[in-house]
Amino acid sequence: MTVTETDTADEAVETAEAVDADAPEACAATAPNPRPEGRDRYTISEVAAICGLSAHTLRWYERIGLMPHVDRSHTGQRRFTNRDLDWLDLVAKLRLTGMPVADMVRYAELVRAGEHTCPERHELLVATREDVLRRVAELQETLAVLDYKIGIYAAYRTPDKSAAG
Repeated sequence: MTVTETDTADEAVETAEAVDADAPEACAATAPNPRPEGRDRYTISEVAAICGLSAHTLRWYERIGLMPHVDRSHTGQRRFTNRDLDWLDLVAKLRLTGMPVADMVRYAELVRAGEHTCPERHELLVATREDVLRRVAELQETLAVLDYKIGIYAAYRTPDKSAAG
């Protein structure tokens, strides 16, 4: 790995940590399978199992520029690191926000470009946060309607036969 690639990976991790600084436990247990202790090199199939993504998706992320450079073994196999897994945790969070792939790729490009892009990264994340808050409000309104309707139909529930016996 070159100095630039190492710096990029460091920035990716620092950015992921900064995004999650207010809720450090937010990424703690999101992976379908926990990471093996004491390891820092993973094959694509191991990463797929840990992150719950397919190998095809991981290769696609790399191809479109969403993943930073992934090291390769002497045989050409991808060798992911814990930093790569940290980055994938952040990408998963961004996906959950509904952020378009193009915006996620743009964010990744900005991270790789260096610290001078922090203001633009900030704007992108703030816009995403505002969109998430708007969607949360819509879901809360929808939940209120459902609760109201459930309350109306509660009188029509059939008695639970298992409780009667």
